[in-house]
Order: sequence, then structure tokens, then C-alpha cells
Amino acid sequence: MDQAGELQLVENRTDDDELEIDLIALMYRLLENALWIILTSVILAVIAGLITVFLIKPKYSATSGLYVVNRQDSAINLSDLQIGSSLTSDYSEVFSNWHVQETVLQRLGLDYTYDALEGMISLKNPTNTRILYITATSISPDEAKVLADTYAQVAREFIAATMDTQQPSIFMEALWPSKPSSPNLIKNIVIGFAAGFVLSCGIVLLTFLVDDRVRNSEDVEKYLSIPILGMMPEQKAGRQNRRVRNQA
Repeated sequence: MDQAGELQLVENRTDDDELEIDLIALMYRLLENALWIILTSVILAVIAGLITVFLIKPKYSATSGLYVVNRQDSAINLSDLQIGSSLTSDYSEVFSNWHVQETVLQRLGLDYTYDALEGMISLKNPTNTRILYITATSISPDEAKVLADTYAQVAREFIAATMDTQQPSIFMEALWPSKPSSPNLIKNIVIGFAAGFVLSCGIVLLTFLVDDRVRNSEDVEKYLSIPILGMMPEQKAGRQNRRVRNQA
């Protein structure tokens, strides 16, 4: 191997050694601050839990279902199934129609805006089915159930009246929700803990990267490229002053 190749090999080894030392130093820095990292994570987890319990209002969800019917007799063929699936996608647009929203508001005596009402409703059509699930979410469990059932009833009436097709069947009435659907206390606590952990580790990493102080002889050799010939023990000025006074 020629001299240039040997110099390149030495430089590569030096770079690898410096990288390894930096990673080890970073690991020790994280270990030194482990208590602070854990404490920060726990504090943010507790804050997230308190916010979830005391500041976020629980919401309840209730789901009703429509079954899309597309047949003139009792015989069902592949064409009926395909057309039914297509109609299910079309019917999804009905729920954002202002006529349907206004009818729901009038029947229930609610004063929501159309945008607010649309935000409380979500639709789901399982793949390869003719079933359309209508989920209503509200801070009141009673309102969630009534809203889901009323939306399903108004939608099926509107579909039959305006689309010249057979009225969908009520596949499932909404059940009264016995527990909140959101927020998820455990999930928010875990998110708070994870956020605290990432934040504290990021702060430690940032301080590690910007810290260019010389702490020991290895740092002198690393940053100044000066070989260490010897070291003198540290002497404290206080002890020297006491010795001078005693001699006097």
C-alpha cells in the first residue's frame, strides 16, 4: 500500500474514533440527566392527564345504519349488488345536503349551523357492502343517539323523494352511549409522557452539541490537536492561604 493510501486509512480511522467517542459522550450526558428527563416526562404526562380530565369536555358517539336496497323483486343478482354499492357512495352525499340538515334541525329543535351539524356527523361504508353507518358525536349522550336516528330517518325519506329509488331500510338503530368516546385519557397521558421525553432529550442533545468547553486532557487533544506531556494536580487557593497564615 502506498503512502497516500496509508494516510487515508489513518484519517478514516481517526474520524471513526472521534464519532464513537462523541456517541459515547452523548450517551453519558443522557445518563447524567436521566432523572431530569424522567421527571420532565412525568410532569408533562400529569399535565396532559389534568387537561384531559378537567378542561376537555367528554363527547359521546352513537351509530345508526342504513341498508341500501335496489331490487324490484326477491331475486338478487350480481348487478343488484354492484348497483347497490354505487348507490351507497351516492347516498353519502345526501348527508351534506342543506335540505336534510335543515329538516333534522327542525325536527329536533336544534340551533346548530349547517357546518357545525355536518362536523358532528361521520359516515362509514364498509368495503363491498351496501351498509352505510351514520355516527353522531355530541357532548350529550341523549343528543348523540337522537341525532343519529333522526339523520338516518330524514336521509332515507329524502333519498326516496328526490332520487326516484326505493327507500333504504333502517339496518340498525343507535344505542344510547354509556361511556364517552373521547377524549382518551390513557392515550393523552402516553402522548404527554412521550412529548416530555422527546423534548427533554432534545434539550440535552442541543446543549451537548453547543458545549465546546474543554473538560479533560482528551478534549485538549481532540480540539487543539496538542499532545499531552503531563498534568499537574489541582490546588485550591483556600488551602494555600491557610498554610501561609499558619506559618506566619
